[in-house]
Amino acid sequence: MFHHDGEPTLGPADLKNHKTRFYMNTDHISDKTMEANCKVNDEICLPDSFSPRVVIIGGGFAGLALVEGLKMKDVQVVLIDRNNFHQFQPLFYQVATSGLEPDSIVFPFRKQIKGYKNVSFRLAEVEEIKCASNIVITDKGSLSYDYLVLATGTKTNFFGMEHVERNGLGMKSIRDSLNIRHMMLQNLEQATITCDDEERDALTNFVIVGGGPAGVEMAGALAEFCKYILPKDYPEYPHTIMNIYLVEASGELLATMSDKASAKTLKYLKDLNVQVLMKESVSDYNGSVVRTNTGRTILAKNLIWTAGVTGQLPKGINKESIIRGNRLTTDQYLKVKGYNNVYAIGDIAGIIAKDSPQGHPQVAQVAIQQGSHLSKILLNTMAGKPSKHFEYKDKGALATVGKRRAVADLGKLKFAGYFAWLLWSIVHLMSISGFRNKILVGLNWAVSYFSYEKSNRVIIRNFKPGRFANMPSKSTDIKETSSKPKINA
Repeated sequence: MFHHDGEPTLGPADLKNHKTRFYMNTDHISDKTMEANCKVNDEICLPDSFSPRVVIIGGGFAGLALVEGLKMKDVQVVLIDRNNFHQFQPLFYQVATSGLEPDSIVFPFRKQIKGYKNVSFRLAEVEEIKCASNIVITDKGSLSYDYLVLATGTKTNFFGMEHVERNGLGMKSIRDSLNIRHMMLQNLEQATITCDDEERDALTNFVIVGGGPAGVEMAGALAEFCKYILPKDYPEYPHTIMNIYLVEASGELLATMSDKASAKTLKYLKDLNVQVLMKESVSDYNGSVVRTNTGRTILAKNLIWTAGVTGQLPKGINKESIIRGNRLTTDQYLKVKGYNNVYAIGDIAGIIAKDSPQGHPQVAQVAIQQGSHLSKILLNTMAGKPSKHFEYKDKGALATVGKRRAVADLGKLKFAGYFAWLLWSIVHLMSISGFRNKILVGLNWAVSYFSYEKSNRVIIRNFKPGRFANMPSKSTDIKETSSKPKINA
């Protein structure tokens, strides 16, 4: 087999007895000449290496766990991501509600891999994979691989509802979180300006779609913002002006957790005055009015969608390898079906087996365990040794509903309240990348614990209001508006 530039490469069958690998000697070439050659050949420059090359697309929990397992081994690792930082997704909602600053939960890849001599990072967007020739094509150039690992994660799934996608906001990236923050603050500011009661209602109503952990935690954080921050920051109107709706299509919250956790979560949300709409789904949203399948309408200029995700894949993967949810079907050794040297880990991977007929849950623990296990599989494969199949060890589930309220399912042990919240806090704090980030988050939480104060609520950049449709005129089809007090401007 050959690289597309004529250099010999390694197929999976070659690696067992592989001893040498040939690369062009570039010691005598200046940096400027090397840069020119890269541009001419459309090739991403990488260090010379005689080791087999593993290309990892995606630096989420799964991708970084794989990097950690392969660091300082006899393998060349190339990590590709469209961002130059890792994002700690479980705390996106705290950035969105001004609980944390964004730099507290992101960590640069280059700082993460500092000292890993066999690991390189390249900032690029993958456009296509040519599996037949073992080449990855990006917007910055192409590179070859011996093993390819897809850890591309998921994106928000709006289920084909174009109006909802256009006018609502998902929460799958730090940029989404900042958009939500700026949208919220801008709308609260505008509510102090307008003299139109109906518009003020829409500006201060929040609809969260999806009763999973992200939706529940977002609703709890918004409710505490309404209770403790709104009266101090916005004395122009009472905090009762802000209504929070959580819309869930099924009959229970936190469906992947126990019935006890679901019931306790519902109680906590109601105690925080969150209006939970069960067995109800959003059917349309024009930027000002939310419509549901039951005919209910809610005035709201703030819609946050956490109701579903779908896998994000580059071009080049056979349709036969893609299953429900746009996930890649893999065997129990995390190898994508239909390929010999392409693997998938994390949210994008779907191991359909007796103990996981729908694939494993798309949570961080699964991703971390798969990344760590795949490092062992790859090293064993290169050494010609057998490997154990992947087996997920469920360590339990946690979800928080504001301060001092959380639910925990730890095997047979199921509990809720303060100790569940304390456990949630410790687990998440220890999981954040970087000592500095742990300190920042810990200090923020300590201040918030005693004062309910949040980080600076500043609007750094305007969220474009053009995403919203024009405010509709008053009409009889608005079946539900809030019973908010009228305010004399």
